[in-house]
Amino acid sequence: MALTGQAALADAHSGEITVAYFLEWPMPLLAAKASGAYEEALGKKINWVSFETGTAMSAAMASGDVQISISQGVPPFVVAASGGQDIQVVDVAVSYSDNDNCVVKADLEIDKDSASELAGKKVAVPLGTAAHYGFLRQMDHFGVSLDSLQIVDMAPPEGAAALSQGAVDFACGYGGGLTRMKEYGNVLLTGDEKEELGILVFDVTSVPASYAAENGEELAKFLKVSAEANAQWAADPSDEMLAQIAEQSGMDLEAARSAIATFKFPTVEDQLSERWLGGNAATFMKGVAEVFVAAGSIDSALDSYEGAVNTAPLTAAKEMMDSGS
Repeated sequence: MALTGQAALADAHSGEITVAYFLEWPMPLLAAKASGAYEEALGKKINWVSFETGTAMSAAMASGDVQISISQGVPPFVVAASGGQDIQVVDVAVSYSDNDNCVVKADLEIDKDSASELAGKKVAVPLGTAAHYGFLRQMDHFGVSLDSLQIVDMAPPEGAAALSQGAVDFACGYGGGLTRMKEYGNVLLTGDEKEELGILVFDVTSVPASYAAENGEELAKFLKVSAEANAQWAADPSDEMLAQIAEQSGMDLEAARSAIATFKFPTVEDQLSERWLGGNAATFMKGVAEVFVAAGSIDSALDSYEGAVNTAPLTAAKEMMDSGS
């Protein structure tokens, strides 16, 4: 049953909240979900609801059905914020720069040192996505003129097929499509190299601004549990913890192990730094929005996305962790 905005807000003030998350997306915080650590920290019931897309999470937050969304992608967040929805990023849920990239056909033998040779080539790009943004930033970095390229709009699975058939010279994408692309070529830049250039691929924990304003301490406690789960996984990625994560993700153990190996979970200190929420995240969101405007996916971008990033709850969570409370 869908809650009305007023009913959901009443729930937030009473004994329960609703949290959105993804299945088949293994994260350390799912072990905390399994143990009941969130309920214990907040002192209230949490309804965990799985979603298929970040766009659906935005809609559920807009209607008041969801108070916290875990691992919402930046592109759907940017679309919602650009459209006037008053939502905020409150932490970096996961970074996966190696899970979103451009792959050049192997027989061209082009790498980062000879990337200028991409001029005049044909490329498959899923327009209006984070992969599109990453492609534009990489071409800018390598000094390859977009005018010299033949850009074809293709979803990653189609891009992988086109690359395998030699129909394109390189292709950009993410997920399973990217995995298949790599069978036929090589990436120009590693995830770490892209991050150094400020090309980020990450998901966020997002909330309605009204929820953050009215429930700051509760939200800080929630983020603290997530951060502690990440720290526990970083210190000891045990099979026992992985088994909990896999079960909560609806995945078998090996699939979860393989997927989580490509994920990074930045520490609270990292998240609050200039590289992430302290500056670069808002700049990155502006860049993504401008790509979407150019692609016709949204009508206009905000002047700035600094107001869509709220570091107060995470700062409070860090203070709680530092003080041992």
